[in-house]
Amino acid sequence: QVQLVESGGGLVQPGGSLRLSCAASGSIGSINQMGWYRQAPGKQRELVATISNGGSTNYADSVKGRFTISRDNAKNTVYLQMNSLKPEDTAVYYCNANLRRLGSLRWTDYWGQGTQVTVSS
Repeated sequence: QVQLVESGGGLVQPGGSLRLSCAASGSIGSINQMGWYRQAPGKQRELVATISNGGSTNYADSVKGRFTISRDNAKNTVYLQMNSLKPEDTAVYYCNANLRRLGSLRWTDYWGQGTQVTVSS
């Protein structure tokens, strides 16, 4: 069993900051890429940022310069520091991890349950 548990969402005013965390736990062998995606009401889920196990990062154009993704491999945890938040950042944010379970050779995508981020005055 593998679980991804997110935390850190909430309500923030425009221009404010939030930090999301996502911890993977369970029978994990190794983790490849981790990332954050988001889904706003009436829209498709979109990529926000990803980070490889070596630390290479990739960002959506809409968040470049404002969001920073990082990870702690020892804790199987990925973070998303969000600064200069805008109302259009309002969405449910989902954590993703591409990993192998203990004893398995297959890479599989796992998702967290999502955390709400609302940017409003």
